[in-house]
Amino acid sequence: MYKRVPGTRDILPEEVYSWQWIEEIARGILRNYAYQEIRTPVIEEASLFSRGLGEFAEIVQKQMFLIKNKEDTYALRPEGTASIVRAYIENNLDKIKKFSKFYYFGPMFRLERPQKGRLRQFHHIGAEAIGSIDPNIDIEVISLADTLLRSWGVNGYQIQINTLGCPEDKKKLVQLLEKELKDEAAALCQECQVRLNKNVLRILDCKNEACKQITAKLKLQDKHLCADCQEHFKEVRSGLDGLGVKYEVARHLVRGLDYYTRTVFEVKHGQLGAQDALGAGGRYDNLVEELGGPKVACVGFAFGVERLMLVTQPAAKTTGGLTAYLVTLGKEASREGRILLDQLRKNGIPCETDYEGRSLKGAMRAANELGVKLVLLLGEDELKKNVVMVKDMAAGSQEEVSRQELIEKLKEKLVQNSKRKDQN
Repeated sequence: MYKRVPGTRDILPEEVYSWQWIEEIARGILRNYAYQEIRTPVIEEASLFSRGLGEFAEIVQKQMFLIKNKEDTYALRPEGTASIVRAYIENNLDKIKKFSKFYYFGPMFRLERPQKGRLRQFHHIGAEAIGSIDPNIDIEVISLADTLLRSWGVNGYQIQINTLGCPEDKKKLVQLLEKELKDEAAALCQECQVRLNKNVLRILDCKNEACKQITAKLKLQDKHLCADCQEHFKEVRSGLDGLGVKYEVARHLVRGLDYYTRTVFEVKHGQLGAQDALGAGGRYDNLVEELGGPKVACVGFAFGVERLMLVTQPAAKTTGGLTAYLVTLGKEASREGRILLDQLRKNGIPCETDYEGRSLKGAMRAANELGVKLVLLLGEDELKKNVVMVKDMAAGSQEEVSRQELIEKLKEKLVQNSKRKDQN
């Protein structure tokens, strides 16, 4: 018997409605903020990520799913930003308009040890704004992330923000960390001893307790920041305060990808355990140029859907919009029922019928379990009268409706049921 690949999971029908609920809320809000959906391939050239994310980034060093043939090396995308930037450049989207906003849903892949909140195939909901250095777009993006979380009913999360400054500021920060941590090298974990010479910023994000104690002693302020970057971050904080977005400045927050500059942020939640990040993002003002495109500033973020599912209370199991259930009695009614069912579906009325040869009682029980609003009965008497018996499950009433008037009558009942639900 075949089993799923470790680190992947099956999303079964009863769960899919909750996923759709999260996606539909996100879609509506993102459109309100004028973001447009973009869809990129799940497979890209591996060098796109090694160049964009950084040669020594943990994702590149350890976590990419690589596919090799005689000439090329491809990777299943480990994150969405680099793919979107590649699509932006390749399709000359900067020639269409100078400023663009995109959102995306989709699977990502990382070859790492599966645990709670960390899978080898996982899903992101993300947004990217390309073409503006204005701190107002940083403010919008963080506020958008906060709005999404509130709309999903997530409570108890914490938004942490920081600034890495421009590339020159980052170099100063790297030099500062190398100097401060040099004497602590022997006490660092083995991995961070390597990072000290190759990617020192990642030490600030290490989960090893000894490393956390060492970095906690570092007094990281804003001395390495130029005046422009200090002013930019001040404006971002002021804007978030004005919108009532709660946040905490976390000077140790650096994010693990080389492309980040200036504003970075992370959303944490205590219920997630060690992997406590619901989502994260920030500025990547040089990535487009580094990948061969124009020099344009960018900012974005992504949420992990599987982690959102751990802290939300999504919509309960539903019928997926199923409205009616057709019960037929006898062979002739069954033949006519096929035609009726087809007419209803083609007129936008979602409906189902019995395919298991149930009795009338069993079919009614199945309809009740599905939670449909209307049950349609078609038997010998109804065929002779050219009517259908319509049972309104919410109102507890039933009436005969002629076949000619059935579709319009059902649509009227659906409107009535909707009004009744709103009133309650």
